[in-house]
Amino acid sequence: MAVSARPRQALAVAGVLGLALGVAACGTGDDKKSDKAGSAECAGYSAYEGHDGKKVKIYSSIRDIEADRLDQSWKQFEDCTGIDIDHEGSGEFEAQLGVQVDGGNAPDIAFIPQPGLLKRFADSGKLKPAGADTKAMAEQNYSADWLKYSTVNGQFYGAPLGSNVKSFVWYSPKTFKEKGWTVPTTWDELIKLSDQIAASGTKPWCAGIESQDATGWPATDWIEDLMLRTQTPEVYDQWTTHGIPFNDPKVAEALDKAGTILKNEKYVNGGFGGVKSIATTSFQEAGTPITTGKCGLHRQASFYANQWPKGTKVAEDGDVFAFYFPAIDPAKGKPVLGGGEFVAAFADRPEVQAVQTYLASGEYANSRAKIGDWVSANKKLDLANVPNPVDKLSVQILLDQKTVFRFDGSDLMPAAVGAGTFWKGMVDWINGKDTATVLQGIESSWPK
Repeated sequence: MAVSARPRQALAVAGVLGLALGVAACGTGDDKKSDKAGSAECAGYSAYEGHDGKKVKIYSSIRDIEADRLDQSWKQFEDCTGIDIDHEGSGEFEAQLGVQVDGGNAPDIAFIPQPGLLKRFADSGKLKPAGADTKAMAEQNYSADWLKYSTVNGQFYGAPLGSNVKSFVWYSPKTFKEKGWTVPTTWDELIKLSDQIAASGTKPWCAGIESQDATGWPATDWIEDLMLRTQTPEVYDQWTTHGIPFNDPKVAEALDKAGTILKNEKYVNGGFGGVKSIATTSFQEAGTPITTGKCGLHRQASFYANQWPKGTKVAEDGDVFAFYFPAIDPAKGKPVLGGGEFVAAFADRPEVQAVQTYLASGEYANSRAKIGDWVSANKKLDLANVPNPVDKLSVQILLDQKTVFRFDGSDLMPAAVGAGTFWKGMVDWINGKDTATVLQGIESSWPK
């Protein structure tokens, strides 16, 4: 894996933006400069000048400490350019974004984590295609595999922001050492470990899928990971594009395989209750019983590093760490499920395009990574700027060309399914509805 040093990255940013196609226009004498503009520390932001006093509104699903870190990550950009970035994070993002857009009150930029939802807005003509500078920056810093997720009918709408690896199981290295438990490398070993933990009197798994208007999404990740482990990547692609029906036996196999853990009263839900408590346990709190010894394992993405209680040491010898969610047949490869947000714009004012371009840059990726608990597939991200060991592992996986990576399936599906009936169907399934009925209901909802 090759990564660039920051000086080279800064030169690359200047080179891409040197075209100054509106977005990167230099400030004129009429522009009001920010206090730091022109200083040495602002030299790397000169290509974004000319918009002092302008405001750019951003809407996303990123909240709490992660939102605070976002504000910190672009503070110097704001100080040097004079652009005020007004970010709002919401737990009702998916539902409310549509309301805002349809009501004529769209944000300037939205961080959209579902390519299916992005496509919906692109097809409606509400999204603005990315400008030339943003497109050039994105093509320089991201692989074609990533850029295709925000390309609709040949038109590019925005670069990724954060990325994540979802094929992880969190655990406590301290507890494993004390109990003599071993990190599994195959599915069979994972089940044997689960039985071993259960026999010790501890529930092996804890889980939670409550997430306000997005309740159900954590369970869809389980199904997607199991689709990649029970089927080929090609079948996974057919599933996400409706090349096979949602109630195909292959999908039922994956759901039932997930059910051997999630619907097993012997296995769940450590620290919270039985199987049905999964539906009412927030995803933010779901893994915390690991830190108190009430639970052994929690399957969740790399971004869960942000959710551990303050003071929790995340390391191979720490309070918590994560291991790769094992393949069922390792001989068939190492599939990895992941996701991310895409920086899509509903306005094309010059200051909006400047922010969109900056967020696609290596400079931004390194600025945000240094703050901690964040992952990106940006090729300019220097691994030395990634402090969290789980995030380092994630970046290595994302940038490794040998990884069989697939984007979160529900995010690729039409929004009515991926952010609608699939989420709701998983809640119904956890609450006792049978596999066939749940899958038939989702299949019936797929847009004709």
